[in-house]
Amino acid sequence: MAQKSLTKYEVLSTKYGLFSDAKKYIAGGVNSPIRSFKAVGGDPLFIKRGRGSKIYDESGREFIDYCLSWGALILGHSHPDVVEALKEALGRGTSFGAPTLQETELAKLIQEALPSIDSARLTNSGTEAVMGAVRAARGFTKKNKIIRFADSYHGSADCFLGTSAGVPEDFKKHTLSVPYNDSAAVSGIAKKDRDVAAIIVEPVEGNAGVVLPKEGFLKKLREISDKYGIVLIFDEVITGFRVSYGGAQGLFGVKTDLTCLGKIIGGGLPMGAFGGRRDIMKHLAPEGSVYQAGTFSGNPISVRAGITALKILKETDPYKTLEEKTKTLCDGIIKVARRRDVDLRINRIASLFDISFKDTGLFKIFFHSLLGSGVYLSPSPLESNFMSTAHTDEDIAKTIKAAEKALGR
Repeated sequence: MAQKSLTKYEVLSTKYGLFSDAKKYIAGGVNSPIRSFKAVGGDPLFIKRGRGSKIYDESGREFIDYCLSWGALILGHSHPDVVEALKEALGRGTSFGAPTLQETELAKLIQEALPSIDSARLTNSGTEAVMGAVRAARGFTKKNKIIRFADSYHGSADCFLGTSAGVPEDFKKHTLSVPYNDSAAVSGIAKKDRDVAAIIVEPVEGNAGVVLPKEGFLKKLREISDKYGIVLIFDEVITGFRVSYGGAQGLFGVKTDLTCLGKIIGGGLPMGAFGGRRDIMKHLAPEGSVYQAGTFSGNPISVRAGITALKILKETDPYKTLEEKTKTLCDGIIKVARRRDVDLRINRIASLFDISFKDTGLFKIFFHSLLGSGVYLSPSPLESNFMSTAHTDEDIAKTIKAAEKALGR
């Protein structure tokens, strides 16, 4: 039988390596910086496919996945119901640039889960959702400044990237950063500066490890917002439908003015949304003068996947089981760390967890050792890891065993 001829891509990849090849055509070799493995060293995996709790790289190696597309895949990879729904949606068309009934259905599901949302707007990503929410808050209040928390991540909009080159100083002066959990600092700014339009907060920080709100912190932000006429925005791109079906606002019992969503609401496809009080949302065009738009916003393929995922979560209510699985995994790793006399710390809530070391350099060793044992964590000690409904007891036991091997080094 004749040998299959290699494509140009396959030849280059074989000769130079996948990452080296990618860097010839893609800036930095990746389309999002965190994928580059810069925080842990080495070359990133190139993933070919995923199924359930596993991903498989281009060489065919299998890994238990706790990154899960940065938390989006709460049902695991290629959930059969989601895949079937996508096949059906693809048969009807990929994009129309016009309203569909499914957009209304998804928005209704979101509103039923999060009662603070009277009206919603679908976007293409969490970054777009945050941009839209902040613009709506400014348009509603006719004020300019935003209070945010120093270690939180709200996407790549200019107003949230004060340390990045290419962001004008004029943008930065409208964003005021304070330490997370410091409601006194927020109150002090709000009292002195009446040009604050919004306070935006991750109710649980997920990009500085997993950082939980102190008792009463979120409720205090609600009080400050009410007192000074400030719009309170919860960035629930990570926590929405992750910590509970009602998000972090449901879990902590705090009603927010605007909410930003992403990740899970797309069922594994690109999707974002923001929404909240009707008196704020009515300022968006075409009703009002705050402009926000997107050619692919409410894309029928992403919407169909999102509807399917949210219906599964609503019907199965897997949150208690997910929390128990996460606790079993985290307790197991902590136990072996103590046995090995390694100073390791894990923060967790619901199905989110992080792993950090007193000696920060140890995370790289730990990460690559787990990788060698077939376990894939998020490739940075500052990122969260996630549990899915697809993870099994066997996956968890294998991960704890791999952690013990790594910590033994």
